Amino acid sequence: MTGRAPINSAPVNSAVISFDCVTLGYERHPAVHHLSGQVQKGSLTAVVGPNGAGKSTLLKGVAGTLRPLDGNIELHGISPRNIAYLPQQAQIDRSFPISVFDLTAMGLWREIGLFKAVNRTRRERVYEALVAVGLQGFERRPIGTLSGGQLQRVLFARLLLQDAEVIALDEPFNAIDAKTAADLMALIQRWHGEARTVVAVLHDLELVRKHFPDTLLMARHPIDWGRTEAVLTGANLLKARQISEAFDDNAEVCGHVHAA
Repeated sequence: MTGRAPINSAPVNSAVISFDCVTLGYERHPAVHHLSGQVQKGSLTAVVGPNGAGKSTLLKGVAGTLRPLDGNIELHGISPRNIAYLPQQAQIDRSFPISVFDLTAMGLWREIGLFKAVNRTRRERVYEALVAVGLQGFERRPIGTLSGGQLQRVLFARLLLQDAEVIALDEPFNAIDAKTAADLMALIQRWHGEARTVVAVLHDLELVRKHFPDTLLMARHPIDWGRTEAVLTGANLLKARQISEAFDDNAEVCGHVHAA
């Protein structure tokens, strides 16, 4: 796939995030090529594609932890501090000696910084967030004693406290039980109902079809981006797999060509 990437045609004035021919990667090796388009304010968008398609890399770009090699990512009407990012569980050090309460309370960092005490009112908010994810009574447990599903509930409680307008989730349902997945999906639907913008990297296409109105299909390059039923076609999924299998991991950073 060469030249200019397909554009998600959302009006710019309704967008919260815009991508202008963005290339992202590591040590000058690209993982995402030539992505253009907009994430609409209040949208619920799935990012899907084969393994190694650049999905997690894209979310790091959205969260601001990875700068583009080329092109621009622009935020509209929000600051980077108003983006809540949930990484994959594999990036969480479960051996770190921290309690469920303290990990959840880290969601208050925008309000209190890193060193201020959590006062009584804020402690109540932490307890309320844990109740919302079904973990009341777990406050003093070390995170190393939790199951994968329980840890994911804690991380969602932390997101609740961040109270961000944009929420970026990397594989939020990976390796958790069905009950936890259903409960966390209900929280995502709640955020969507509150007109927050949610972007989630997912593998389960049936879940995407059921719950996510918009989808970006990637294979390093964007394949298609729009309404889920129009994107997740057999032809598009085949194209994504073929491009992913043919991709050269040692490819150089390539320039982009803007259409006239």
